[in-house]
Amino acid sequence: MTESVTRHSHPRQMPGTPCWASLLVRDLGRSQEFYHELFGWEFYTGPDQPGPYVRALADGHEVAGLGEIVPGRSLSVAWLPYMACDDADATAGVIRERGGTVAVGPLEADSAGRMAIAADTAGASFGVWQPAPQPDSLSPATAEVPGAPVWYELITRDSSVAGVFYPAVFGYESEGGAGTGDAEAREGEHGKDAGAREDAADDYLTLHVGGTPVAGIHGVGRALPRDRGPYWKTYFAVADTDATARRVLELGGSIVHLPSDTPHGRVATAADPEGAQFSVTAHV
Repeated sequence: MTESVTRHSHPRQMPGTPCWASLLVRDLGRSQEFYHELFGWEFYTGPDQPGPYVRALADGHEVAGLGEIVPGRSLSVAWLPYMACDDADATAGVIRERGGTVAVGPLEADSAGRMAIAADTAGASFGVWQPAPQPDSLSPATAEVPGAPVWYELITRDSSVAGVFYPAVFGYESEGGAGTGDAEAREGEHGKDAGAREDAADDYLTLHVGGTPVAGIHGVGRALPRDRGPYWKTYFAVADTDATARRVLELGGSIVHLPSDTPHGRVATAADPEGAQFSVTAHV
């Protein structure tokens, strides 16, 4: 699975901007096949990790990374967003000062940059990425490229604590407002009461970098699964949400939330064959 790629110099990403989505899996070959068939991704290897790692391309642009979990390690299979920073070590220090934890790093990722994996005060995991200068790097995909990540959303019990933590670490500006997943929140988890659905629909913060919205914090109240805890969700662009949902099922995945309309497009949430959840969205 290879294709031609687009290479050029591109500007520094502002600190706090979600700049990468990565997934660690148990069966890398099967996961590559699933996402290739679903999004049309092609893959090339690198950078070196403790286990095999590949970078996914859509229309010749980098969109995500897939890595294989080292045998013997017990890790959850979940999509992880990485936030850009100028100094991974300094950012890790602020994370600790603000009550978060740093589980991995900071450490070098070949010559590509310096990274860390951390968790906020409620336990939601995220990555920190300090890119190294790459004059001949792959250009990131834009929102118009199908299969590209277009939004990142923290799913947590309420937005108040996270709404203080993330701006303190990354300098976000935040404001309340409707989120991409509001229709899903109103639909709620099976068996949730009306109070839980109302909490989920109303509690939303949008995080901005330099005046541009880059991510959301969605407080879902009692709709947060007890067996999972807070987590970050990645949204990928597709041409047709309903067709993509059907394709997920054909490829051995599952549908967590059926396609529904939101102010920002038609959205569905799915899980791949290993259980990693993600959302897909098509603009209306």
